Amino acid sequence: MPSVARRHQLSQSLLYHVYNRGNARNQIFHDKEDYLSFINLISSYAKKHDFLIYHWVLMPNHYHLLLEIKKPERLSSIMSGLARSYVYCYHKKYQSCGHLWQGRFQSQPIQKETYLLACGRYIERNPVKANLTTYAEDYLYSSANYYIYGKQDNLTTEDPLFSTFANEISQRRKEYKRFVETFDSEQESLFENLKYPRGSKEFVNKLINDKGLYLPKRRGRPKKELFHNILIDK
Repeated sequence: MPSVARRHQLSQSLLYHVYNRGNARNQIFHDKEDYLSFINLISSYAKKHDFLIYHWVLMPNHYHLLLEIKKPERLSSIMSGLARSYVYCYHKKYQSCGHLWQGRFQSQPIQKETYLLACGRYIERNPVKANLTTYAEDYLYSSANYYIYGKQDNLTTEDPLFSTFANEISQRRKEYKRFVETFDSEQESLFENLKYPRGSKEFVNKLINDKGLYLPKRRGRPKKELFHNILIDK
């Protein structure tokens, strides 16, 4: 991973790794139309609610998003609305009913300067780990296409650390491809359990757990203890 200055400090905006999957791990995307329908919904919600998506992947029975939102307290309502919108489209198309999602979405705060690229790599490598493709960039429904092939998808906002790979864009894409392929299994395990924030001690201490959603602490709000066994950088 390229070395970068710690210039991105935590403000009231926050970066989240967001995940949800189909009920009983059932498939939620069956064809190209389903994938594009969900992509269009995400894009619409991102524009409407002012958040940025740096990395993403849609798998047959789940999705991952790595997004930055200016008003973290709105994340729950936004993701709930997105889920309901897709359920409506899905049931209308397949003449079905019942629960589509396994439950509430999961979210994990990510420190930008420390784990943004690593979490993005974890997300984009999902299809490779599932044996759906040999190379991450060849999977159609992932931001890896954007970073390695330069494919515009109307969803991905360029990772602010992407430019650190190289000055020239073609070399930058080559270096990013090498970065994705030379993954760190131990580091990737940090993003498999979304219960715990990933970042330095200073970063974690600036968060508060509010009914299962981590938010930046605000002055005057009562303190709540974070999990004692949270994994943080020393």
